[in-house]
Amino acid sequence: MLQIKILAVGRLKEDYWQAAGREYLKRLGRFVRITVHEVPDEAAPEGASLAVQEQIKAREGERLLRLLKPGDHAIALDLKGRRLSSEGLAAWLGEHAVSGRSALAFCIGGSLGLSGQVLARCQESLKLSDLTFPHQLARIILLEQIYRACKINAGEPYHR
Repeated sequence: MLQIKILAVGRLKEDYWQAAGREYLKRLGRFVRITVHEVPDEAAPEGASLAVQEQIKAREGERLLRLLKPGDHAIALDLKGRRLSSEGLAAWLGEHAVSGRSALAFCIGGSLGLSGQVLARCQESLKLSDLTFPHQLARIILLEQIYRACKINAGEPYHR
């Protein structure tokens, strides 16, 4: 069975994000083993210099890197990542499930994105959309798309 870890900077603060996350994790339980690991985010002051922003991303990145195991196939969610359709994601997950790379770890950065160290550790990067989303919503979208992909791979309809 495919093992998926979602490694995220920050927590889902609002009740509605938490409820959505719990619902998708419950639905996914019959398809994959999935866990979510959160690391604390850093305060990013308005108008912070690029150097300060890089320091913040580096501290958050160190926390994410501690959660990655040597056998994890790490995937960065990144604006420069590969774009996939829902069907493409389903095929991609299916390929990983049978290829021996069945321990996937999706990395979601904080409000400033992922550090260069995390991006360098990741074997792949995916882009959720050409649109930009808050990192809390990105996590819910990722969960929903993984669920949709699992339904597609199981030959089950998923249109809502």
